Amino acid sequence: MHTPRDFHKDDHTGRVKAARLFSNIVSPPVMFAVIGLAFALTEEPNLTGLAWAVFYGLLVSLAPILVVLYLLRTGRIKELHMSNTGERHIPYVTAVASALLAFLVISWLDGPELLRCLALLNTINLTALGLINTRYLISIHATGIMATFLLTGVVYSWTLAWVVVFPLLVGVCYVRLYLKRHTWTQVITGLLLGLVTVWLMQTIFGCFV
Repeated sequence: MHTPRDFHKDDHTGRVKAARLFSNIVSPPVMFAVIGLAFALTEEPNLTGLAWAVFYGLLVSLAPILVVLYLLRTGRIKELHMSNTGERHIPYVTAVASALLAFLVISWLDGPELLRCLALLNTINLTALGLINTRYLISIHATGIMATFLLTGVVYSWTLAWVVVFPLLVGVCYVRLYLKRHTWTQVITGLLLGLVTVWLMQTIFGCFV
């Protein structure tokens, strides 16, 4: 794979800057924070549901981001997207632990079922990504957006999924390729992982049905 377009400061302008901004906004932590909020309020459209959404977002979305920023600031990783797979181990372990803790607490306190299932999906997804990452640079962006697309379809409506989320799916895949962060194979592998994990959640754990 070629050197990423946004790797050098001279490339942080124009289309590359816009693509990088899009990639950072439509990222797995943001996508899952949004869908976590939607799931929690769907089951409990009140302050309790909002509190559950905040709890989930803090653990599953914010905590891993803070760990990455800390590692970046202390020089443990060299750049935000961690092109070197060896730099991703600590962030993945942290993300898995945070998602698992969210799942256990939501289950123990009988929180929203959709949110419990989402936290379990995050735990399984992140574990798979972390294991694959030891050998292969899979696209976590592709995995996240595919899962978001499918969850929107099965929980709400396929019309909503196709109209709202599918354009984001196409955009995420295009941007990751445009920035040269991933190859076609790495993006397709990420999409397939998102598809398989949602299917497993439905067939084995009875979630999102």
